[in-house]
Amino acid sequence: MTKAAQDPRRIAALLLGDVLERHRLLSEVLPARLGPLPPEARARAQRLATTTLRVLDRCDRMLGPYLKRRPPLSVMSILRLGVAEICEEGAPAHGVVNACVALARAGGRETENMAGLVNAVLRRVANDREKWNTLPVPRLPKWLRKPLIADYGKPAVERMEAAHLAGAPLDVTPRGDASALAKALGGMVLPTGSVRLEARAQVSALPGFDTGAWWVQDAAAALPAQVLAPRPGEHVLDLCAAPGGKTMQLAAAGARVTAVDISARRTERLRENLARVRLEAEVITADALTFDGGPFDAILLDAPCSATGTIRRHPDLPHAKDGSDFPALFELQARLIDHALGLLKPGGRLVYCTCSLLIDEGEEQLRDALERHPRLAVERGALALPGVDPAWIGPEGGLRLRPDYWPDIGGMDGFYIACLRKPQQVT
Repeated sequence: MTKAAQDPRRIAALLLGDVLERHRLLSEVLPARLGPLPPEARARAQRLATTTLRVLDRCDRMLGPYLKRRPPLSVMSILRLGVAEICEEGAPAHGVVNACVALARAGGRETENMAGLVNAVLRRVANDREKWNTLPVPRLPKWLRKPLIADYGKPAVERMEAAHLAGAPLDVTPRGDASALAKALGGMVLPTGSVRLEARAQVSALPGFDTGAWWVQDAAAALPAQVLAPRPGEHVLDLCAAPGGKTMQLAAAGARVTAVDISARRTERLRENLARVRLEAEVITADALTFDGGPFDAILLDAPCSATGTIRRHPDLPHAKDGSDFPALFELQARLIDHALGLLKPGGRLVYCTCSLLIDEGEEQLRDALERHPRLAVERGALALPGVDPAWIGPEGGLRLRPDYWPDIGGMDGFYIACLRKPQQVT
């Protein structure tokens, strides 16, 4: 592979095209795009792409006054990358402009004739960079913003958008004492027991990674397993389990865990994660809807969802999606709840969760499940965990988490969590 082909800016521009033109999620295209690159170039290309997507609206506002008409997307990608580097990352303008011009010249017929435009526009942006922080917080696209405003109100959505712009710190779940781990990693213990790191770091180089003392997991994502509260020796099913953060929590608590996921690639990663932290679980590659096992004492169902609660980590999602596939997800979630209840022992408990901000994937799913299964009991008491604000628990009995919570310490992912108790058999 030539040096030009390994240029992180070139790969980042291709990634922007994947998301904005072909409507692919970064998670779908990163392996092929980044695979041939050395580690440092891989990390830089991914960071450039995600940073640009996070501030895309601001990039376009900076570029607007200097473009009589919008150029082809391949050229816009180069311009947006340059603006993000100069204005958001604070990179020296001269080097960025020259690199973007070189990228345009090497990009083929569509971009090489516009190298002069790239040069002129980015130089003007650099001279006007002080206005960057006066620009509005990027808004979510209408297809997502409108329903969220209907559910939460405009002020709450604006706070969520500010959290998305800020991005996400690195959270880890400790295997042992959280305070000792926070001291070792230079982080802080969050109210719910996770450890948060402020500085960017290479995860695998941090103390305790090789010994399995912790694993990466957003603080919100760590709560469903805490709500389930497995007891030593209980037979627990983790449905839709990969990449395994919750599986590891369940196993670390002493439960006998069966972890099921439909993706062979993801279950292999789950096995690798378990091996690193020296924990055991039965890992099965299977469709959760057809998996037949148990009966289980408890089940954790982290259902496939819109992932709208993770936008601060995955800023590509609002640009790659349009909501058209969400109704099928809502139906799948209901079917998964019903199937999971069939795998549960009488008197057993089911924790249903999604990393979504949409009430169709949270509050409405709980209400519908209770209508289909009127003898189910909602275990509100299971949500009374350290660090959980009682105001986050809705009248239907589920826990609603949002990116704008904990604004002073870096926020959290959006999540919905509910605990259901299956009725005892009638004798």
